[in-house]
Amino acid sequence: MIKNKTPKNIFLMGFMGAGKTTVGKILAKRLRLTFIDLDEVIEKELNLTIQEIFSRYGEDFFRDAETKALRSIADKDRYVVATGGGVVLRKENWQIMIANGITVYLRAPAEVLWTRVRNNTSRPLLQVENPFERLCELFTQRIPQYEKADLIVDTENVSPEDVAEEIIKK
Repeated sequence: MIKNKTPKNIFLMGFMGAGKTTVGKILAKRLRLTFIDLDEVIEKELNLTIQEIFSRYGEDFFRDAETKALRSIADKDRYVVATGGGVVLRKENWQIMIANGITVYLRAPAEVLWTRVRNNTSRPLLQVENPFERLCELFTQRIPQYEKADLIVDTENVSPEDVAEEIIKK
């Protein structure tokens, strides 16, 4: 799909720690597209970190800001977009992404994701008593949504460069 014709935009999705930002930067460079991280768009717009947004205003406010940010970039062309892990929670976000490009799910098991994020204290959804349990709970809820993506690429035991190459080949 990407090998033969670059889509309007490529939306990378997956749980926190899946590698969306890392792979996205590599993919954008290889395809000569512009990379954008949706969380960075939100932080710039609100002049707050994601953690500050969650602690001051809550998750619903963040999800509204996420949808607004997605809308603001969706009509552009030739972008690789690293979405937030929860972007799949809203039907409107799906409609925006489907109408404006292809979706790619970067898949990894919960244990691998945990290894990648467990020392990162800036993950607001994991600031709970049992963060691994919370990660597994959220991940399990989101899997059916992630699996609706146009492409699914495994990231376990695969370098970010090879993940990007796999996306290009598909």
